[in-house]
Amino acid sequence: QVQLVESGGGLVQPGGSLRLSCTTSGSILSINAMGWYRQAPGKQREAVASITKWGSTTYAGSVRGRFSISRDNAKNTVYLQMNSMKPEDTAVYYCAAALTPGEFDYWGQGTQVTVSS
Repeated sequence: QVQLVESGGGLVQPGGSLRLSCTTSGSILSINAMGWYRQAPGKQREAVASITKWGSTTYAGSVRGRFSISRDNAKNTVYLQMNSMKPEDTAVYYCAAALTPGEFDYWGQGTQVTVSS
């Protein structure tokens, strides 16, 4: 079992920045990949970014160049740095863990991010 605890959400103005954190209950090195997803009201959940245990990253086209995912193995934590934020980034953001490649089986509780002036 993997437990994930997210933090860092909140209200930010357009053009501003936020950093989300997700801490795992065990060693992050035992997890194949970590990811961030988001779900806006009335929309399906979508993948935002992911990072493998080897450090390879992927990004959704809508956030590439603005968001950055990283991990601190010593702290068992993955981060999502969000810059140049837009109102359309407003959503509940979820951290996810994949023990098996490509299968995100474990999810955090979600953290609300609101981009508004």
